[in-house]
Amino acid sequence: MPRISIELVPRGEAAIREELELLKNNFTCIDLINVPELLRYELHSWEGATVAKEFYREAMPHIRAIDIDLDKPLPMASYLVEHKISEVLVITGDPPQDMGRTIYPTVSTDVIRKFRDELPHIKVYAGLDQYRSSMRQEEYNIRRKIQAGAAGFFTQPFFDLRYLEIYAEILAGVEVYWGVSPVLSERSVNYWESKNNVIFPKAFQPTLEWNIDFARQALDFVKKQDANIYLMPIKTNLLPYLSGAFAK
Repeated sequence: MPRISIELVPRGEAAIREELELLKNNFTCIDLINVPELLRYELHSWEGATVAKEFYREAMPHIRAIDIDLDKPLPMASYLVEHKISEVLVITGDPPQDMGRTIYPTVSTDVIRKFRDELPHIKVYAGLDQYRSSMRQEEYNIRRKIQAGAAGFFTQPFFDLRYLEIYAEILAGVEVYWGVSPVLSERSVNYWESKNNVIFPKAFQPTLEWNIDFARQALDFVKKQDANIYLMPIKTNLLPYLSGAFAK
């Protein structure tokens, strides 16, 4: 059976704990919680993942490559070991708006290798951005990340099953969590189009109904492919969206 992951934003310990309780009390099909590392919040992704492990067996923090100094040991290594976090997702990361924060010219393949060398027992996933560049370039990026030690991938959200099917052929035999995220306003549409280069299908509508229907189609697809899925209801009321997506 495919694994189902939900991405929860670590706005604070009380907030993420409340969302985890809601998920645990209403949905039995969730296997994994993944937690992004967002600079505007004080709670680190690995700290949020530790809270999530009180509710779920597996939780996966995001690690931003540009936060990692290759000349020093992984700064969260001892924390991950102490709290028995066995999976991480390595992404490049966006530069901070506050340029007083230190970042490094580190790329994700560097950090994947660093995990392989320093914490070989931790399973490392890599990000896949199907909108960033050409399909040929992204296929090359996939090969480089696998060579660096990536065990699988988390994609950017898909909004069109036809596009998802093309990437499913490219990634045949590779463990993938296919991303789905509800987009429920014109402002969000503009964000995805301008920042992430998304082209929405003509039938797309920024409504709860359309997004629930697409999530269900994507769930059916991953079940047939024996793949995994992760849902990103970041600015969405969790209960109605997930109730619709997981409805029998």
